[in-house]
This record gives sequence, C-alpha cells and structure tokens, in this order.
Amino acid sequence: MASAELLTSLYGEQHRLCPTPNSQLSLVLSREREIDLIELDQLCDAVGWSRRPLRRVRKALQHSLLRVGLWRHDPRLPKLVGFARCTGDGVVEATVWDVAVHPLYQGAGLGKQLMVYVLDQLRSMEVDRVSLFADPDVVAFYVAQGWELEPLQRRCAFWYSP
Repeated sequence: MASAELLTSLYGEQHRLCPTPNSQLSLVLSREREIDLIELDQLCDAVGWSRRPLRRVRKALQHSLLRVGLWRHDPRLPKLVGFARCTGDGVVEATVWDVAVHPLYQGAGLGKQLMVYVLDQLRSMEVDRVSLFADPDVVAFYVAQGWELEPLQRRCAFWYSP
C-alpha cells in the first residue's frame, strides 16, 4: 500500500482509494489528476466506443464541470482504467457523460464506486439534480443504484439530492 503522502502527491487532496478483492492491487479515484488523452482514447477503445478526434476530446474535457479518473496505482506511471465526466452549471444541474471502466476491471463494483465518487463530488458543489444518458444495455446498472428513469425508460436517468 502506498503512503497517504505519495497518493496525495499523485492524485490530489480529494482522491479516494477503492476497495478491491486483490490486496496487491491499489485503485484510486481522482478528480485532480490530469487525464492523458492517449490513455483515455485507449480506454474508450477497450470498452468498444467509436473513436473521437483527440482535439475534440481535449476541448470536451476543458469544458467539463468535473473529470474523474479511476487509476491503477503505480508510483512511476499510474494507469487509467476508468473515467467519467460531467457538464453543467455547477449549482443546480449536472449531466454525467462517458462513464467507462476497462473490461479487465469490470464486475468488481468499480463502476458503482466511480459513480458514488462522482455524485459525492457533485454534492460537494451543492448540485441538486443530475441526469445521465446511457446505452440501453447499461441502464439497469444505474437503476440498481437508485437512478430514476425518464418516462419512456430508454436512455436517460435522474438523481436528485436528498
């Protein structure tokens, strides 16, 4: 396990360790560590998303309210294995986009931990409503976490601050 000081220097003050069944594996959520465009492109490719021009991805990241990476910790070179981003006004509403966890890391609850971290960060900004758009095959993942489906129950879900 890495020291708290090392983790803070690599991932920022607001990082969070993810519990994993493998004690040899350290996974860290961070909104402060910069997202490498090439690593993000590789992650998107691994989950089967179509390629986007890197200049557009860079611009989307620059205009995002929140960018969260899930990192496989390595003190020399952490590896991006998960990602989510949000747009919005940072006060009343936000929308979650581009939630991805590398297939090798799926099935261990990391997607849920990523979304909990995203919502915690949005709560700290006092955002009241969060929406997201998801492919139909993953909508059940969000419903299981308490998201409410839009009336047609297809692609959009909502979370409201308690």
